[in-house]
Amino acid sequence: MAMAAVRALATGRAGIRRFSTFSAFSPPPPAEAQPKAEPNTNLFVSGLSKRTTSEGLREAFAKFGEVISARVVTDRVSGYSKGFGFVRYASLEDAAKGIEGMDGKFLDGWVIFAEYARPRPTTPPPSEGPSGYQTSFNQSPY
Repeated sequence: MAMAAVRALATGRAGIRRFSTFSAFSPPPPAEAQPKAEPNTNLFVSGLSKRTTSEGLREAFAKFGEVISARVVTDRVSGYSKGFGFVRYASLEDAAKGIEGMDGKFLDGWVIFAEYARPRPTTPPPSEGPSGYQTSFNQSPY
C-alpha cells in the first residue's frame, strides 16, 4: 500500500489537483518602511503598561536629562492608557540620552521603545456639503 502511494506521487497521479484563487480586490501595496524621524526634543514612547502613569514616565526618563513634560496618552472615554506616550526634554542631547537609556528597557514590567517623535501628518480640512454645512463624509457618487 505504501509503495503504491509513493509510486503515485512519483508519477504525478496521486489525485492532487492544482487550483488557484482570484480576488476582486487588488492585494495591498507592500508596507513601506517609514524613514527615521529627525532628531528633536520630543520622544515617542510605545509599549507602555496600562499601569504606567505620566508621573512614572517622567521619573523613568528624568534619569537621563531635564524632562520638560511627560504624558501617557489615555482613552477619552475610559481614561485607560493607550500604551504610548510622549516625553519632551530640554535639549537634543538629553533626548538622545533618553532614547539610548530607555529604548528596549523594562518599565512597570513591560519592554518599552523610545524614538524621536514624528510630526503628525496634516489632514485636509473638512469639505462643505451642498447645504453649506461642513461634512466629514464623502459625497455620494450619484
